[in-house]
Amino acid sequence: MGIAADIVLLVVIGLVCGLAAYRLKQPPIIGYIVAGVLLGPFTGGLTVSSIHEIEKLAEIGVALLLFGIGLEFSLDDLKPVRKVALIGTPIQIVLVIAFGWLLGGWLGWDWQASLWLGSILSLSSTMVILKTMESQGVMGTLSSRVMIGMLIVQDLAVVPMLVVLPTLSHLESGGALLGWAAVKAALFLALMIVVGKRGIPWLMRRVARTESSELFLVFVAALALGIGYGTWLFGLSFAFGAFVAGLVVSESDYSHHALTSILPLRDLFGLLFFASVGMLLDPAFLLGHWPVILALTLVAAVFKGTVCGVIARLFGYVNIVPLAVGLVMFQVGELAFLLAESGRQAGALDQDQFSLILSTAIVSMILTPQSSRLAAPAYRVLGRFFRHPPATIFRLDNEDALRDHVIIVGGGLVGRFLANVLTSVGVPFVVIEVAHQPFERLKADNIPVIYGDATQRPVVEAAHPERARMVLVAAPSFVVVRQVIEYCRDIAPDLTVIGRAVGEEQLRVLRELGAKQVVQPALETGLEYARKMLRLLGMPPLAVQCFADAVQSEGYAQICQGDQPPAGALQQMEALRAMDVAWVEVLPDSPLSGQSPASLNIRKTTGVSIVGVMRHGDMLPNPAPDLTFQPGDLLMAMGGPEQRKVFRERFAQPDKGE
Repeated sequence: MGIAADIVLLVVIGLVCGLAAYRLKQPPIIGYIVAGVLLGPFTGGLTVSSIHEIEKLAEIGVALLLFGIGLEFSLDDLKPVRKVALIGTPIQIVLVIAFGWLLGGWLGWDWQASLWLGSILSLSSTMVILKTMESQGVMGTLSSRVMIGMLIVQDLAVVPMLVVLPTLSHLESGGALLGWAAVKAALFLALMIVVGKRGIPWLMRRVARTESSELFLVFVAALALGIGYGTWLFGLSFAFGAFVAGLVVSESDYSHHALTSILPLRDLFGLLFFASVGMLLDPAFLLGHWPVILALTLVAAVFKGTVCGVIARLFGYVNIVPLAVGLVMFQVGELAFLLAESGRQAGALDQDQFSLILSTAIVSMILTPQSSRLAAPAYRVLGRFFRHPPATIFRLDNEDALRDHVIIVGGGLVGRFLANVLTSVGVPFVVIEVAHQPFERLKADNIPVIYGDATQRPVVEAAHPERARMVLVAAPSFVVVRQVIEYCRDIAPDLTVIGRAVGEEQLRVLRELGAKQVVQPALETGLEYARKMLRLLGMPPLAVQCFADAVQSEGYAQICQGDQPPAGALQQMEALRAMDVAWVEVLPDSPLSGQSPASLNIRKTTGVSIVGVMRHGDMLPNPAPDLTFQPGDLLMAMGGPEQRKVFRERFAQPDKGE
């Protein structure tokens, strides 16, 4: 079968190794690289015969990878951290490149190979960092926002590197080649801005009108690969053209649909790319040079992590943020494989240098999840010896007004909804928000808000939890929830804190910390589905509500494990199923008007009990038998379905139009 058999082998073995990497809490790309090693020419056994053809196919994966980066790029993501991202990240890249150049000289490499080494070391792994932050529940913290901003700029930096670095291999004409490459890149960008921004959205609209997902996928793939091929004919990088195509499409109304359409294709060809990288790695080299690999990994990680952390500190981020940034962004990223392969093809890196770089990148990726877990304990240890700078806080104008109030941590959709509810019932509150744009929106809406990171104690203290009635942690990050509960337990032990937890492990941790109430979003969603389902099935509202309340009061532990709802809740619902209330309005010409429960003998003739009367907005519970009904009264009639039906037929005036 030739290359078809090779692709089948790569996909099947890549799947097995990817699943194994997932089990070991590593990114799937590590598994794909291992699959390439197993099927490569250095290991024996099953071997891919068409390595060169696989490498050509892998270029499609590179193009689609950069096309996706262009699609996902958004200036809005950089606004909250624009200074450290747009200014600090280029400084970090330059410093690490210079360090890599010196490190390469120490290893005995020539200046070109050393420059490639520095460029490769300067890039961190977006995929590994995002997966690590998601698994550890720190997405949404200030540290994660800083890292995401820096990662976006690093991903963008790989494009000029792919254009500039290969030209350095031609030293005698490098300046002229570089200048001509810059001119061609500028002309291509101008052409895409003028023609692409108008023509591509127009074409996308025409294809979208067919309402064929198949044609839309083919069009998006043709766009990414076709423009990439055009730039290759133009003398530029194939990947550069795909990236620019992604940037152009990202400005259209169809960018999200294009991204979701291309993701499966990108991931499949991405597997081929990472596997092709693995096929170039000789396990014997790894075993024979492990001291050098380990030393290079540690030296590069310490320097790069220190640079990233110091830059975060220099741009005003304090407390745990610089430490977290340094302990997470030290590794070498997946785009470094792309650069290393480009350097090998350009003749700047030999096979041993390529293998050393590849091994260093893999080891640094494997170390990332373990290193990131050290941030919080290291911060606590350092706090015993050093006084941390004060957290950035924008305080309220009148903090003395914060008494018997509710503290809302997080000003997103959930936080704003809670703020609106508290406003409607007249309960004082204050919001803590770390992102600057939501903070400005809350201020513009005259919502009391404190700007700051709730994982820092001074920020929580600024909301005066010792005088509060309740704390609602609406932020999605579990780290924020856990930290706020710890601070509140120390400041005001009896304060009620409601946090959110995903999964049984987070629920257990929050219970141990003393959280009075815990919200589990998935289970609350399931309860809401259950409420609507039971009502549509004809269950009385009171029975449905009692069922939901019983489930919540008895806890969710057994539901987390897939068991049945609490037996008590089901029994209560069955008991109340035949008993519910109906609200009936007393109209001027109704038989109820001017009469009383005793005069109409309602209980005896219908079986219904009048348990409440709503009059002019006031509730009169358990009305006396001689209470005279007035037009406009709302009667709360309790009874079974048949009893309520008889009551309506005898006393209720049907609405007009019935």
